[in-house]
Amino acid sequence: ASLKVDSLFEQFGHLFKEHGPKAVKQVGAVFTSRFSQPKGTLFLISQPPVVWTIDLKNGDGKIVRGKEGKPDTTFTLLDEDAIKLFDGKLQPQTAFMQGKLKIRGNMGAAMKFTPDLFPKPAKL
Repeated sequence: ASLKVDSLFEQFGHLFKEHGPKAVKQVGAVFTSRFSQPKGTLFLISQPPVVWTIDLKNGDGKIVRGKEGKPDTTFTLLDEDAIKLFDGKLQPQTAFMQGKLKIRGNMGAAMKFTPDLFPKPAKL
């Protein structure tokens, strides 16, 4: 089963050609994001999280579905909260304070990874 965030991340792929080199210079880190459905979603009870790797450290940067390499920082959140973050309806700091966004690893790198690194994608 795919999550809403999958189509969002698939849109990001083409942005790396134009915006990747600048983002790599600004950030210099590899991120893994783990997205899941809310617990209790009937048909997805044992569904493992969907993982995306965002490399803003090497080459022109890239985004791939699945875990690739060793991340500097791992973000874990629900699919619906990820969509709110990218839409600007939920601030990263607020999400973190409310426990909706969990961060493991390099907090300095996490602070550099902001929604404004790339242009806003089309509405979902």
